Amino acid sequence: MLSASTTSPYSVTQRSTLISRVPTVPRPPFIQTTLIVPRNRPVGAAQAATSSVISTAPAPQSLYLGLDFGTSGARAAVIDDDGRVVQDVKMTYEDNAAADWAGAWKRVLFELIGSLDPAVRSSIKSVAFDGTSATALLVDPRDGTPLAPPKLYNEAQAKDIIVAAKAIAPTTHTATAATSTLCKLLTWWYGTGDGGNWRQVASKRGLALPGPGSGATVAATALPQPLLLHQADWLAALLHGVYDSGVTDWNNALKLGYDPELESYPSWLMEQPFAPLLPARVVAPGAPVTTLERRVAGETGLPPDCLVCGGTTDSIAAFMAAGVTEAGQAVTSLGSTLAVKLLSTTRVDDAAYGVYSHRLGDVWLVGGASNSGGAVLRRFFTDQQLRDLTPRLDPDRPTGLNYYPLPCPGERFPVADPDLQPRMVPRPDDDAEFLQGLLEGISQIEAAAYSRLAAMGASPLKEVVTAGGGAVNPKWTAIRHRLLGVPVRAAEQGEACYGAALLARQGARQAAPKTGLTASA
Repeated sequence: MLSASTTSPYSVTQRSTLISRVPTVPRPPFIQTTLIVPRNRPVGAAQAATSSVISTAPAPQSLYLGLDFGTSGARAAVIDDDGRVVQDVKMTYEDNAAADWAGAWKRVLFELIGSLDPAVRSSIKSVAFDGTSATALLVDPRDGTPLAPPKLYNEAQAKDIIVAAKAIAPTTHTATAATSTLCKLLTWWYGTGDGGNWRQVASKRGLALPGPGSGATVAATALPQPLLLHQADWLAALLHGVYDSGVTDWNNALKLGYDPELESYPSWLMEQPFAPLLPARVVAPGAPVTTLERRVAGETGLPPDCLVCGGTTDSIAAFMAAGVTEAGQAVTSLGSTLAVKLLSTTRVDDAAYGVYSHRLGDVWLVGGASNSGGAVLRRFFTDQQLRDLTPRLDPDRPTGLNYYPLPCPGERFPVADPDLQPRMVPRPDDDAEFLQGLLEGISQIEAAAYSRLAAMGASPLKEVVTAGGGAVNPKWTAIRHRLLGVPVRAAEQGEACYGAALLARQGARQAAPKTGLTASA
């Protein structure tokens, strides 16, 4: 049974209706303004998009900052109490960012904050981050200095590491996936491949060197020991300055092995010799953590009492941005692949299908992803061709082609078959009919995905909100509505940074009646 220890917009009533719905406020038109960068802080190679504010009048009294760090750049959104976007800034990483990802993230973080209008910056009450899922760092717990290059979200670890993970974790657990945070920690622990290079750096810094064959264990040394942090954890710590034993959140910690239902690490994980390297404090996304480090407040122009709140992963933040708040509502992301996420009162996990659940307040966000999606369309049509052919589609007259569009053999969800062959023949002479057949095939996969989740025990589907490029195609929306049998609409907000800003607002409201949060020295 989930506890009610945290305040969240995802608390449910007996009818499974979520209270505290995100206000449906139209996004106001932007007025383009000049990018403002703090003095003595050059932008360098990182490029920022023009900053946008809704007015040149004084900023509202209370504003909330969300920061999204993606694969090619970062984005900041500042919202007010009504959820309206006050300012939005996007910045790309420099061309050589891969040579020092941590350094690139740090530079862009402070440049993004510095690019906010000063009146906006001084009114920010709280901040929250989202980062790419399972992107991890091994750091010095005294100041957060990385001991090795970060391991990114998509870096699959060696087969022997996966075997080691499956030897300690339940075989169906998402932490046993090749790209999981647990597998990355095991690579560092065992020193396989490039995983042992951090020890030389750690030794020079006077840290303990625990691990197999190191001659030391975590428990046997009084020296400071390395600390594992996720990307969002580390970025947040750059603002609040509290490293010590580490702070993370339910969503980022899931692929490390954390159990969000029990709100603790499971015994199979805590019994491992590397357990002291895990972040010791795991909070709900949006929960207040602490205020800014005084030095950071002085350098950035953010208020000294600005709260840093628990973060989340990029996909969860994007889900939250869509404004979905009730069990049975779902978000379909129509990008290169087809990803579905459904709010459910029941937790569903099935590694065979790549399905697992994130906790949001007192409900679960159940997700799965197909290999089908927009990448298949790109094989046959350009953007211009798609625009030209779309008016000729007739959603009320199905083609009957019964395609299963895949970019290559193999499917993960709603069918778990690594050898499943694409089915995209016969091809009609009419390109519009062929396109409609492909869209129908992807939509049938989407419908089967939600049916699969329901069969696994998830809440029945009531509405689908659409994010991604496919959300703007009205003919495709009509096809999906017919096949899904529920209302289908486009997301009002699609940016992960907006979802992170909602978490920041949640944290400020949660902390409002409390006392005792003081700025770090």
